[in-house]
Amino acid sequence: MINVVGIAFKDGGRVYFFDPNNIKLEINKNVIVETERGTQFGKVVTAIMEKNKQSLNLPLKRVIRLATEDDELKNKENQQEAKRAMKECERLIQKYKLEMKLIDAGFTYQREQLMFHFLSDSRVDFRDLAKELASIFKTRIELRQIGVRDKAKEIGGLGPCGRTLCCTSYLSNFDSISINMAKIQNLSLNPTKINGSCGRLLCCLNYENEVYEEYRKQLPNIGEKVKYQNKEGRVVELNILKRSYTIFTNDEEYITVSID
Repeated sequence: MINVVGIAFKDGGRVYFFDPNNIKLEINKNVIVETERGTQFGKVVTAIMEKNKQSLNLPLKRVIRLATEDDELKNKENQQEAKRAMKECERLIQKYKLEMKLIDAGFTYQREQLMFHFLSDSRVDFRDLAKELASIFKTRIELRQIGVRDKAKEIGGLGPCGRTLCCTSYLSNFDSISINMAKIQNLSLNPTKINGSCGRLLCCLNYENEVYEEYRKQLPNIGEKVKYQNKEGRVVELNILKRSYTIFTNDEEYITVSID
């Protein structure tokens, strides 16, 4: 086990784990951390905790120090400069007639790198764009293509449940979602029912999937021949949460059986 602390670089953003470096850290405190991209300004979003080494990408980068007032002022300046970078990049996208939709831009703390995230339906040759951006901002440029889920997270909105999108309000990572999750939960496979605002499968299909999978293992399959109280028949219906199934016997009788 190893001590780690969770850091996010923007509100609602993905949580990354860092070595707390023997620094006393509290939730919502701003910190300066070491990353592969350079130094970054971030916020503590979890208490210091122990995690299994196998679940982490080692070696961990470390927290350098708590942020000072000067650091916070510089971070605000970086955010303002990033807005200018967005406008400049959008102008150049029009100039080079590139099929891409810019989502956001951000500097590392010391401006060692300027990163842009964008959406596109196909691969984009942005080499000339990157060269011109580098000549303007005098730093290393990275343009990263993201998916429609990331776009929904940035834009926000309401889900079919009427609540704010989970990805916008609290989800920091996108888990893999499969159509099998909808099938095992006996949901209608109508895309309008199981797809979110991003057009992909609803993230919430994963929330109770582990329970459904565990309960499903204890039940027979639809169409399977079973015997119950000396009566034989076929399974015609499952109720996974109630852990029960219905059989249609050879005597043309419906019987509901609870595995409890």
